[in-house]
Amino acid sequence: MTEGTSRPVRVLLADDQPLLRTGFRMVLGAEDDLDIVAEAGDGAEAVDLARRLLPDVVLMDIRMPRMDGVAATRAIVDARLPVRVLILTTFDLDEYVVGALRAGASGFLAKDVPAEDLVTAIRTVAAGEAVVAPRILRRLLDRFADLLPDPSHTPPKTLASLTEREREVLVQVARGLSNAEIARALSVSETTIKTHVGHVLTKLGLRDRVQAVVLAYETGLVRPRA
Repeated sequence: MTEGTSRPVRVLLADDQPLLRTGFRMVLGAEDDLDIVAEAGDGAEAVDLARRLLPDVVLMDIRMPRMDGVAATRAIVDARLPVRVLILTTFDLDEYVVGALRAGASGFLAKDVPAEDLVTAIRTVAAGEAVVAPRILRRLLDRFADLLPDPSHTPPKTLASLTEREREVLVQVARGLSNAEIARALSVSETTIKTHVGHVLTKLGLRDRVQAVVLAYETGLVRPRA
């Protein structure tokens, strides 16, 4: 069972391919702490089931009929449901992944991910954390470097609420450093860095550090390949 609770993590499967849903059900069904509460064959159905069943995690395919995974993720997040979304994708859909992260997804995995990694990711997302490593996200954003603002320009008002140290921590997060690595780089404790990251997320109205990384690149605070 998940830490701090005796109930299983409730999972909604959203994929338009029944065979894939069957495969995921077999993998996840073997875990005592995971419970598949429903399956959806398209994004609209996934949103409806998420509203009615309030699963802990939606395992969401990107490409589905009626409503794709990005739009479905946005609908779930905008509805302020206590539901986290974990995106499933293929390596040739990076732009969709970034769109899903901007929409509020808690992370993404490739469809061919090993079973144990899928299970771990679902548990991690259910616990309120993100599963997209900043280094992986940076490789995605590298593809769109020319579309990002120039960091030499005046910093956007979005970041004005941050202290100088909080901005410094955000830069390090966006560069792919863990809390421990940032603590060593800035010669402070890991607890202090965790506090700074929490302040950054609160001030900027972000769900997790994945969205913080996206914002850092989108505002030009950090630029790929810099």
